[in-house]
Amino acid sequence: MPRVATGESSLARAVRILESFTLDEPALTVTEVARRAGLHLATASRLVGQLVDHGLLSRGPDREVRIGFRMWELASRAAPTRSLRDAAMPYLEDLHAVVGHHVQLAVLHGDEVIFLERLSARDAVVNYSQIAGRLPLHISSSGVVLMAYGPRELQDRVLARPLESWTPETITTPDRLRATLEQVRRRGYALLAGHVHPDATGIAVPVRNGLGEVVAALSAIVPNDVRAVSAVPALLAAARGIGRSLG
Repeated sequence: MPRVATGESSLARAVRILESFTLDEPALTVTEVARRAGLHLATASRLVGQLVDHGLLSRGPDREVRIGFRMWELASRAAPTRSLRDAAMPYLEDLHAVVGHHVQLAVLHGDEVIFLERLSARDAVVNYSQIAGRLPLHISSSGVVLMAYGPRELQDRVLARPLESWTPETITTPDRLRATLEQVRRRGYALLAGHVHPDATGIAVPVRNGLGEVVAALSAIVPNDVRAVSAVPALLAAARGIGRSLG
């Protein structure tokens, strides 16, 4: 049932509307938008119309709505992610040539990992991450690296909540996660075999800025076999190159 948010601003409602869209469901009816945003249909319809007028949403041929081109244009100006992506791209391209499957750049956002860039090959192993997509921190190699080098409060929050399982190999207990984080800090990389998909291994390393702070994770998704660890030297070299570019 739609909720009535007393005193809530139109801006807050518009944000809820924009948050209704996902990578898997980029087009929605206004009725579905209203349901997801917790708004009355008339309110949702009015706000959707205003967002369409400003180019933040667009309408399809069947009157479904989706994120508009103007939203992409504004998002592409996000300085923190743009500068990091620009610094990383030459090294991502070189790394991709070596790995031949998926390579990706990710950052911490709240208690999740969000992927800024990904390069893939046609016959690459299965990979569930997407550009601008999110994953729980404990699921992905990038997330585990970011958590291992993140603040203690972040680790405590993740360790205190239930750990979702995606495969039989997914880390689902606090003790195992603590041990994994310590292992990452000790050897400088995360290697998670079959944690997201049984056929894939995620390997990630930290990317540091000129002050030595971990600002991102660089990862490769490769087949789940004994050769996976061979990608580690190339990942570490690429991460150092990105760090130098960041200054």
